Amino acid sequence: MSRINTRYLGLELESPVIAGSSNFTSRLESIVEAEAAGAGAVVLKSLFEEQIVSMAHSMSSRETYPEADDYLQYYTRTNSVETYLDLVARARKSVRIPVIASINCFSPKGWIDFALEIEKAGASALEVNIFFMPVDKHQSSADSEAVYFKIIDNLRKKLTIPISVKIGLRFSNLLNFAWQMNNHGASGIVMFNRFYEPDFDINNLNVVPASVLSNPVEQRYVLRWVGMLSSQDTKLDISATTGVYTGEDAIKYLLAGATTVQVCSALYKRGFTVITEINEAMHKWMDGKDFKTLSDFRGKLNYKNIDNPSLFERSQFMKHYSSYI
Repeated sequence: MSRINTRYLGLELESPVIAGSSNFTSRLESIVEAEAAGAGAVVLKSLFEEQIVSMAHSMSSRETYPEADDYLQYYTRTNSVETYLDLVARARKSVRIPVIASINCFSPKGWIDFALEIEKAGASALEVNIFFMPVDKHQSSADSEAVYFKIIDNLRKKLTIPISVKIGLRFSNLLNFAWQMNNHGASGIVMFNRFYEPDFDINNLNVVPASVLSNPVEQRYVLRWVGMLSSQDTKLDISATTGVYTGEDAIKYLLAGATTVQVCSALYKRGFTVITEINEAMHKWMDGKDFKTLSDFRGKLNYKNIDNPSLFERSQFMKHYSSYI
């Protein structure tokens, strides 16, 4: 029978399907359920520095005694962090699968403080969720990217656990950016982050949040970049996340060269049973193709391994669709 175990960030996983960061990975009971469903690992819901700072500011603003502000901010921050650290520690004791912590911060010191505490709590690895909206026209793309590299450098100097970086799609040269992240010490890359996007309510003339859940159609741009990055000379493990709902979706990402896939939106729609279904579908497909392990087909359709790699390039749009125009 086929085997779907894999190695991600130096960690042994019994399945390439990871329960991604979400409300479904914010409670111990759910983490235990994810393991029972066959998840290879879990990524805990992100600890947001903004949330902690905002909460502390909100509490302190109610106080009429200025000398109490520092105490309240420290208390709120510490208790928020302590709750997260407690989840890390209890999860590690309760499940056999790797427990990957996730942090999303905006200050250099915040990244380091949170990461050190998370490592001490026993996290198997750290997924670093970084995104800076480029709103300064005077800041070059190189300057923006340097912020990411500095964060990775600082974390790598302090931590012993492996680090993966969850990024967005918007980089001038994504392949070069990923290569540099590897050089700065990242062990993996998560492609791609989903951000809150604005939408317009034309009736009330308001800016409102767009839907944040992914759908399978969005796989296409992720498949392209996973397929291109996996063909490069880099040691980064790739975790693909966007539109993973079925075994077929997961297989496509693995064929493109992903090491693992992360399920998130599908959990909100179908619960943890989707992980069991994806694992079963992978086994069935592999048995039908006589693939014994994931390495037998991982990257088989990436940029380097197909006969016509230009199919990954944008110029093919006009060639492919010319008959429709």
